[in-house]
Amino acid sequence: MLTIKETGAEDVKNIQRLWADGDVMRFVGFPNGLRQSDREMKQWYDYIASKRPDTNHYSIYDDGVFCGEAFYRIDRSHEKGAELDIKLFRYARGKGIAGKALSHAITEAFANGAEKVWVDPDRRNAKAIALYKRLGFSERPFPEYLLSSSMTGYVYMELNATPVKHFKSIEGNGLVHDCKGKLLIFLLCPEEHFPA
Repeated sequence: MLTIKETGAEDVKNIQRLWADGDVMRFVGFPNGLRQSDREMKQWYDYIASKRPDTNHYSIYDDGVFCGEAFYRIDRSHEKGAELDIKLFRYARGKGIAGKALSHAITEAFANGAEKVWVDPDRRNAKAIALYKRLGFSERPFPEYLLSSSMTGYVYMELNATPVKHFKSIEGNGLVHDCKGKLLIFLLCPEEHFPA
């Protein structure tokens, strides 16, 4: 059974292990992994916990085995856009976990005030780009506030809150979510709707 839970202090060691894996971190600039001390991880966790709900982090477990993380951070000073991120260990890839975890993070970001969500995958990460397209993201030019020389080689993709209809399902053909008293149903859009 897939469990996507708000990260707690008990999950931090798993996150530390995830970040130290070069295979997981190669597309975010750390091909040898990102090694963080226990102190640095505690500071990171305290920061995340202090910024909720505008920022949140989720730990992903499949049948009790830690698989990875999903994350969002809403920037209220720039069009209420929320940055998204996901990282999975190799053994958790190709099982539909990424789509489900991202759908959860997207839903939570919108429920907490984001008006759009965005990702910036490495151009070489074809599987991630294909997943984002299946979820309804479209490629756009980088917004001015995100432009830097370090963005060369990355793709900016976004999904707006209205209308939201392109999500990978968590169950059946849609993701059903109760968002602050409103029942929202996000229907799965077939992959052929997204030209290559």
